[in-house]
Amino acid sequence: MTAGPRIHVSADLSVGADIVLPEGAARHVARVLRLGEGAPLRLFDGAGHEARAVLVEAGRKRVVARIEAVQEGGGESPLAVHLGQAISKGDRMDYAIQKAVELGVAAITPLYTEHGDVRLRGEREAKKLAHWQAVAASACEQCGRAVVPAVHPPMTLAEWLTERNEALRLVLHPGTRGVLEQATAPDSVALLIGPEGGLSAKDLETALAADFMPLSLGPRILRTETAPVVALSLLQYRFGDL
Repeated sequence: MTAGPRIHVSADLSVGADIVLPEGAARHVARVLRLGEGAPLRLFDGAGHEARAVLVEAGRKRVVARIEAVQEGGGESPLAVHLGQAISKGDRMDYAIQKAVELGVAAITPLYTEHGDVRLRGEREAKKLAHWQAVAASACEQCGRAVVPAVHPPMTLAEWLTERNEALRLVLHPGTRGVLEQATAPDSVALLIGPEGGLSAKDLETALAADFMPLSLGPRILRTETAPVVALSLLQYRFGDL
C-alpha cells in the first residue's frame, strides 16, 4: 500500500469512486497535514477492505479522495477475543478500548457490574457508545487493522454472561497459573475484566457458574484499564499472532 494517512470511511470502496472524507479526517488531512491534490492516502471501510487513493479535492469545506485500487485488509488475529470490560470513568475506558483494539480484540462489550460506579442511561449512553466506537475506529487507523471491532451497547454482567459460547472463558481473578497452558488452542475466548473495585463475590460466582475460569496476572494489582492489555497480550502470545 502507498504511504500516506490511513482513514476510516463509512462507504463502499470501489475503484474509481470519489469518497468525501468525514469532517474530522478532512480537517486533519487538509489543515493539519496540509496535503493537497495528488497526495496519496489509504482508506478502509471497517469491514475488511482497504483502498489506495489519491486526493482530488482538498478545500476548506470538502476533501475528496479517488480510489485507485482495493484489496483485502490485514491485521486480524486468528484468535477471536470478546472482551467484557466493566465501565470505568474518564479516559480509562478509552484507554482500555484503544489498547484492546491494538491487541487484536474481536469485540468489546462495556459492562455494568455490582461494584462499578458508572451508570449510563438513554441519550448519555448512546453518546458514550458512539464515542467508544470512534475510539475503536481511530485505533484501527493507527494499528493497521481493516476491521473495526464492534463496541456493543452496554449491558449488565448477567446479561453478557448468558450470551457467552466462546471455547475458553476467563475472568481476571487470582487463580491457578496454568489456565493458559492447555494443549489445544481455542478459536474464541471470552475475557471478563472487573471494575476498579474488583468484581463482587456475587458477580464472580455468576461468572464461574457460566464456565469462566479464574486467570491470575501475577502478584501485583493491576488497574482496570491495564488488566486487559496484559491479559490480551498473554492470550495473543499463547494462542494468537504475537
